[in-house]
Amino acid sequence: MKIWLDGALCDEAEARISPFDHGLLTGDGAFETLRVYGGIPFALRRHLLRLGRSAAGLGLALPPAAELSRAGADVIAANGIAEGRLRITVTGGPGPLGSERGDGGPTTVVAAAALVPLPPTVDVVMAPWPRNERGATAGLKTISYADNVVALAHARARGAGEAVFANSAGRLCEGTGTNVFVAIGDRLLTPPLSSGCLAGVTRELLLEAGVAGEEDLDPSGLARAEEAFLTSSTREVHPIRAVDGRPLPRCPGPLTQRAAEAFAAILAGGKDP
Repeated sequence: MKIWLDGALCDEAEARISPFDHGLLTGDGAFETLRVYGGIPFALRRHLLRLGRSAAGLGLALPPAAELSRAGADVIAANGIAEGRLRITVTGGPGPLGSERGDGGPTTVVAAAALVPLPPTVDVVMAPWPRNERGATAGLKTISYADNVVALAHARARGAGEAVFANSAGRLCEGTGTNVFVAIGDRLLTPPLSSGCLAGVTRELLLEAGVAGEEDLDPSGLARAEEAFLTSSTREVHPIRAVDGRPLPRCPGPLTQRAAEAFAAILAGGKDP
C-alpha cells in the first residue's frame, strides 16, 4: 500500500511518523474522508474547504489545496483504487509531552483503501452520552474520535451499526460519523449546525437540492419517525431500519427514496459539485 506523507509517496511499511507527534499524543489534528468513484474523489473542493475550516478552528497550518489534490490523485493511482475511500489527515506535528504544540510544523498523511460494502439498511441506538455543542471543537472534523469509538462499540454490542447522539441541550445532534435525517409528516428534517453536528458534505448537498430542511429536533422523534436515514460520504443515503430495537414503519420510505434519487442525480452531474 502506498501513502503520501509530508510531500512524497512512500510504502506504508516504510512510513515513519514521530512517536512525539501531537496527533498521537493528544488527538491534535483534522481529517477528511472522501468517497472515490471511478478513481476520482467526489466533492473534493467541498471537502478541502471543510478541512480548511477545521484546521483554522484548531489553529493548524495546511499544505496548499492544489498539493493535497495532487496527493490524493497520486495515492489513488498508486494503489489502483477505483471504488473506495480517500483520507486526508493533518496533525499538529511533533511536539512536547503535553498539550502545548511544537514548532516543527504539521504532519500530513493521505491514504486510500477499497470500500467495504455496507448492508442496505442500518439499525441505530441512541448513545447514552451527549455531544457538547458548545465545546471548542464542536462542528470541527478532528481526529479526537475517542467518544465516537466508545459510542460505536456501544452500538455494536447491541447489534446496531451506528450510535446517534443528542447534545447537552437534549436535542438531536448526529451519529458517530454520520448526519441524521428524520421524516416528520411530509417533511424531511435534519438538525441545524447549531446542534453541534458536523457540516456533512452529503448533508449539505441534499439541503441545497431542496429535499430536506433544518429544524431543532427532539431525540425521541427519531424512534417515533415513519422513516429516517443516515448520510455520510461513504454511506451516501443509508436507510434506518430500527432505532433502539424498534423497527421504523418504512425502510426505505418515500422521502428516503427521494433523497437517494436526488443524491444519485447530483453524482451523475459531476464529481465535484
